[in-house]
Amino acid sequence: MKHYLFASDFDQTLSFNDSGLILSEILGVSGFEERVAGMARINLAQQGGELAYLLLHDPEFRRVRKEHLIEAGKRIRLKQNIRLLPKILNDGIEGYHFSFYVISAAPEEVIQSALEDIVPPDHIIGARFQYHPQTGEIESVIRVPAGYGKVATLDELQAQLQIGSDRIVYVGDGGSDIHVMLHVNRRDGFTVAVSENKYIAPIAKRSILSEDALSPLIPVLEEVVGLTDPTSIRSLFEAHGLQIQEWDKVKTDWLKIGEIFPKSFAHSASQQGMGND
Repeated sequence: MKHYLFASDFDQTLSFNDSGLILSEILGVSGFEERVAGMARINLAQQGGELAYLLLHDPEFRRVRKEHLIEAGKRIRLKQNIRLLPKILNDGIEGYHFSFYVISAAPEEVIQSALEDIVPPDHIIGARFQYHPQTGEIESVIRVPAGYGKVATLDELQAQLQIGSDRIVYVGDGGSDIHVMLHVNRRDGFTVAVSENKYIAPIAKRSILSEDALSPLIPVLEEVVGLTDPTSIRSLFEAHGLQIQEWDKVKTDWLKIGEIFPKSFAHSASQQGMGND
């Protein structure tokens, strides 16, 4: 039995929603995306850790209590067939066992609430807070697995599970996964992107787009397990009562074309006779 660590991001990797947007709706706070964009422009918080910063410092978000985080988790829309993902990873692939963990900068209470009865709480590593014992207000941030924080968390899990670096699979969707994907790739692990994010797609060894939580299994079955025959992969899904209805393989290039000189410069040069050379 070959043992692997299968680690996944949460927001927009296993779900369709951003935890911060759901919390904003619960609190009646507007402008969440603008606040995050503002922090990104001035590098105020590590990418992916913006929500933890807002919960600690923003006057409107400081109203959040633990019960709000739990309620936000209940409202998050998860990707379909997510209940089957841990089951198939655990014992659904002959000769392989994948220990499934969720590593995310989203609040731990949100993820645990969203994945209740799907993923054990001790397999969920999210942002963790210290609460005031009387008021319930967030006093401090104990941990935020964002950026290099995800790298450190992954290394801790690897040591805990006592597996080689080449037996790590990481799945993510955005800029906050760049550092950990580079780290996994450099040590011969396997990375999967589940979005067309222009910063992460070129880094991930494979990319796949789907509304189904089981979609990352396709590249894992092909590249890690070695099932190169599509029929074998379809049969595995059918054994769990599922059918792959569409499967298109494409390669996408990101391209942007701009002028060498601004139009105002070109017009000025032409008036001065420079454009005839």
